[in-house]
Amino acid sequence: MSDDPRQTLLQRVEEQHVAFINLQFTDVLGMVKTVTIPRSELEDALDHGVWFDGSSIEGFARSVESDMYLVPDLATYALIPWDQHDGLATARLICNIHTPDGKRFAGDPRHVLATVTQQAAEHGYGFNVAPELEFFLFKSDEAGRSQPVPHDNASYFDVSTDQATLIRRQMVRALQGMGIAVEASHHEVAAGQHEIDLRYAEAVCAADNTVAARVALKAIAQINGLYATFMPKPIASVNGNGMHVHQSLVDLVTGQNVFSDPTDPYSLSVTARHFIAGLLAHARGMCAVLAPLVNSYKRLVPGFEAPVYISWGRTNRSALVRVPRITTGRHQSTRIELRCPDPACNPYLAYAVMLAAGLDGIKRKLPLREAAEEDIFHVDPRARGLATLPVSLGAALDALKEDEVIQQALGPYICERFLDAKQQEWESYRAHVSEWEVTRYLSIF
Repeated sequence: MSDDPRQTLLQRVEEQHVAFINLQFTDVLGMVKTVTIPRSELEDALDHGVWFDGSSIEGFARSVESDMYLVPDLATYALIPWDQHDGLATARLICNIHTPDGKRFAGDPRHVLATVTQQAAEHGYGFNVAPELEFFLFKSDEAGRSQPVPHDNASYFDVSTDQATLIRRQMVRALQGMGIAVEASHHEVAAGQHEIDLRYAEAVCAADNTVAARVALKAIAQINGLYATFMPKPIASVNGNGMHVHQSLVDLVTGQNVFSDPTDPYSLSVTARHFIAGLLAHARGMCAVLAPLVNSYKRLVPGFEAPVYISWGRTNRSALVRVPRITTGRHQSTRIELRCPDPACNPYLAYAVMLAAGLDGIKRKLPLREAAEEDIFHVDPRARGLATLPVSLGAALDALKEDEVIQQALGPYICERFLDAKQQEWESYRAHVSEWEVTRYLSIF
């Protein structure tokens, strides 16, 4: 192999018989977008990028400023395991978005995360992230349309009634084939609900992996005649889909876990405590980014293991931030787990605002209140002085408008367009008359 990354990539493409390359990016809301080029155009794409019309992409640009181009990140090259036919393969390259003057596009979510991680690096920190992706596998009707009908009737960690064991294994193999390390997979609490946990990675790489995993899981489900959904609350009476995010800071010089202090009762360093305090301080302000749908707030209700109150602890799974136990002697594994995000979020923006919130806690040396280890749903949270997460997307958007740290992390360009898109979604929902309302009120009033 050549020492030149460009030549090395071209050699791999040739050896792997790649016929097409998907140039991938996401819009402001986290939807995956792709421009597909034939192998013959790859060298030119690597040298000069690929132009596209940004005015058609959600939150990107107005028609008068539409031209921009994709610059592939060579480190993100991967074969797409389920898209290989007749001896020919399709590969993927994740791209950074540039404006005509050659600058990184302010509306590129990947650039937002890269910017915040660079700010952390300037203080000597690297940010590591590991998401737990929850999803439902639903059946389709005769016309191929997805229906909220679970694929099985199994529950947490079940084996005998879990009908998707082989499907999850296919999903894990597909992720591994793309170079994405998986720590575990299992059936979740609700019927038809599953979880796949990704291994720790640097934040931008972790966001790349999260986006790729959502695409891969949907593709494998479709091959098996099912529909994978990351909708936060597709069924009213059961647990919803969360995306618990494990995170830690690493010293870029020593490689040591900055969060670890073996002498602390929770194994947390002073820096880790400030970081958690930052997450709690900005929980309301960043909630619209972490739980971005109207439907997200149907999940964030008491009784289904989703957090409602802004608190932290170890054994308390109703807490917003949890400190998982670690094996004795493995202090490098010290981490914290944020439990309010759901898998409908844009991971680039989600990881960016988490990091910004934590860094603000460190910068201002915010004190961390006492841990809440009791089940908060069975005590009076007001007596504990605990605030709550927003109860609706509208309330979350109002909180974002008041949080300058989170707005700065997003940048004015994305913040404005994210708020505009989500405000439209909220207003549309507010004006909608649901079946529940008709059923409950029509025959009474």
